[in-house]
Amino acid sequence: MKPIRIIEICANSAQSCVEAEMGGAKRVELCAGIPEGGTTPSYGEIMTARELTSAIDINVIIRPRGGDFLYTPAEVQSMLHDIEMCKQLGVHGVVFGCLTKEGDIDVTLMRRLMDAAKPLSVTCHRAFDVCRDPFVALEQLIELGCDRILTSGQQSDAVKGISLIAELVKRAANRIIIMPGCGVREENIVKIEQETGAKEFHTSARSIVYSKMVYRNENVPMGSNVVSSEFETVETDRKKVAAFVS
Repeated sequence: MKPIRIIEICANSAQSCVEAEMGGAKRVELCAGIPEGGTTPSYGEIMTARELTSAIDINVIIRPRGGDFLYTPAEVQSMLHDIEMCKQLGVHGVVFGCLTKEGDIDVTLMRRLMDAAKPLSVTCHRAFDVCRDPFVALEQLIELGCDRILTSGQQSDAVKGISLIAELVKRAANRIIIMPGCGVREENIVKIEQETGAKEFHTSARSIVYSKMVYRNENVPMGSNVVSSEFETVETDRKKVAAFVS
């Protein structure tokens, strides 16, 4: 019997969590700040996601800012408070990753955060992809007790990282879940699945949602110039999710 493919959706809102659930995804990683690579969403967003869904597992990213994964004491304190918030809200898990300035897993800080997160599930995010030695990091994260590693194989996307992902799956030997993410698409997931042996996959499955505003002043941008229009957003699309699940 063919093993069941587990799909985790990178959800940028409570509504995206709803769409992910309707499409048949097993889990979401709920994030704000998607252009920054994901930051911790608000209390209200997490609570609403919990209220509007019934079956899907909600994992929340714990990342106080974009940029690197070397955190200050103040940022660590913020992360600890956010982990406590997630526990109070009853989510399934949290997602974080911390590095030393030398590019290794910060084992001491990871253990501190993981202890604070118990009994929630813990995923190490793509901080792993910029660590110095992925095989040393793999063993450290297993020893720490992480449930899974989200990785693009230390490449710009998971297809380019297939060879490393496959080696990580082999070395993990079912001691930790290796979950390919970044650039996982409907047209390449079978290739990644077959060539890596991975069972869980992380994708966005988003579509553009157009504003219903009639009056529009397009001369006043509200954010970064990387945003193409203030009258377009993106949201998880249940039909795209269903295509991955099947």
